[in-house]
Amino acid sequence: MVWPMTAVIQIEGLRKTFRTLRGGARVALNGFDMTVEAGQIHGFLGPNGSGKTTTLRTLLGLVRADDGRMSILGRTAPEALPEVAPQVGAIVESPQFFGNFSGRRTLRLLARAGGVPAERVEAVLTQVGLRDRGDERVKGYSLGMKQRLAVASALLKQPELLILDEPANGLDPAGIREMRDLMRQLSSAGITVLVSSHILAEIQLICDHVTIVSRGQRVATGPVAAVLSGFDKGEYRVRVGDLDRAADVLGTAGLPVTKNEDHLVVADVGDPAWITEQLGRRGMWVSELTPLTPDLESVFLQLTATTPDPGAPKQVDEAIQPGTIDLGVQS
Repeated sequence: MVWPMTAVIQIEGLRKTFRTLRGGARVALNGFDMTVEAGQIHGFLGPNGSGKTTTLRTLLGLVRADDGRMSILGRTAPEALPEVAPQVGAIVESPQFFGNFSGRRTLRLLARAGGVPAERVEAVLTQVGLRDRGDERVKGYSLGMKQRLAVASALLKQPELLILDEPANGLDPAGIREMRDLMRQLSSAGITVLVSSHILAEIQLICDHVTIVSRGQRVATGPVAAVLSGFDKGEYRVRVGDLDRAADVLGTAGLPVTKNEDHLVVADVGDPAWITEQLGRRGMWVSELTPLTPDLESVFLQLTATTPDPGAPKQVDEAIQPGTIDLGVQS
């Protein structure tokens, strides 16, 4: 596999199998590949148990891989993690903080421990919208505020690479929008962002590239628009007075037609004007002609809908005891 010179994350053939207490095997990753290039906001998607969190933990040195190659910022992982740690910020799974500490004190302690200038604390509190709430105890924070605090902790070192696992968890619509704007600002500032999320509509809005994993293997990767275009069937929703007659006309012309209660879905349409022309010649006037383009949610469900083989080893993201390395990881 040839990786681009601009890649900041490179993964090839990653494999991880967990052993159960009963001596069985739980396959989390089965030859997984991923490349994240510099400057991208890269979405990392997959169902629960698909291998996302195991991938991130393995990349950050919290889990030992059985096989495969990885690098971060051009250095081999996990061996070179101590060298690249100052350039990487990460949040994996739910953030954990001391509840009796304030958000500001929490960040000051983290900054001191990481050798980060104290002025960065106020800067990151402002970035994530917590400056006015920084003196409140963390135990009084909402889940969304804790997520913002976690992001702030990952930004303390002004990283080149930011890895976010479910950063919108617990946020209301306004908070999600703020998080989206924050990621765009970070990307504009030259930071590469890898974001894992179950909010697919949000990923489609914010990410320029995406990797989808299912059952431990990559099932799609590339620019979001390119991934979606691969599932575009050239479908249009057609509303017309006489559905039966219109369906007959279009079907006779060789187009796949699905009749619904109040509209038709016509596939393989090259030029939508042809539909209006054919129906208009027969005195049927089209009241709606709307392209049905695929969205990330529909594509995701198609790609990850594979029925597991009952005889195959179960594939899950194995529950692992929390652990951290000096990457600003909150786990």
